[in-house]
Amino acid sequence: MTAAAKKKNGEGAASPAGPPGSQPRPPGALARTAEEIKEQLGEAWLPGIYRERILPMRTRSHHLSLYAKRPADVEIQHTLLGVELKVGRRRMSCPDLATARYLAVFARANCPDVAVPYDISRISGLADELESAWHRMLLLVEHAAEGRSAATRSRLRNLLIEEVRREVGEAGAGTARPQFNQETRQRPARSK
Repeated sequence: MTAAAKKKNGEGAASPAGPPGSQPRPPGALARTAEEIKEQLGEAWLPGIYRERILPMRTRSHHLSLYAKRPADVEIQHTLLGVELKVGRRRMSCPDLATARYLAVFARANCPDVAVPYDISRISGLADELESAWHRMLLLVEHAAEGRSAATRSRLRNLLIEEVRREVGEAGAGTARPQFNQETRQRPARSK
C-alpha cells in the first residue's frame, strides 16, 4: 500500500499534537465531556429551565434578529432612551433591565426565537436563574478543560452552546401573543 492510500484509509496517520504532557483524545471525548457537564448541571441546565419553568407560563414569542459572533459580543447598555441590548453592532430596545437580561442569555446562545413571560414581575427571577445557569455552564467548561489547549476549551464551549440552541429551538418559542383563556361573566339578560 502506498503512503497516500494509507493516509486515505487512516492508517499510519500521525496523532494530533496536543499540549506537552497531554495524551491524544479520541474524537468522541469532547461529546462525552459535554454530556458529563449537562449531567452535572442537572436542573440548572438552561434548556431544562426554559422547558420546565418558562414554557408552561403564559408567554409571548420574541424573535431575536441579532446574531452574536461570540458570547462576549452581547452587552446591556443604559441610554437616555432606556435600556438596550447590544449584540455585535446592532441594538435592540428593551422595555426594562430584566427583559434585557433575560434576552441577553438567549442572544449569547444565538437562539433566534424565544418565549418571553407575559408577567413582567416574573422575568427578573427567571433572568437570575438563566444567567446563573449560563455562568455555571461556562465555569464547568473551564474546569473540565483545565490543562487542555485553548482550542479544546473553545470547542467544548461551542459544543455546549450549540446543544443549548438546539434544545431551545426544539422546545419552541410559544405563540406570538399570549392566550387569555379566562371566561368573562355575562350578566343575565334583563326582562322588560
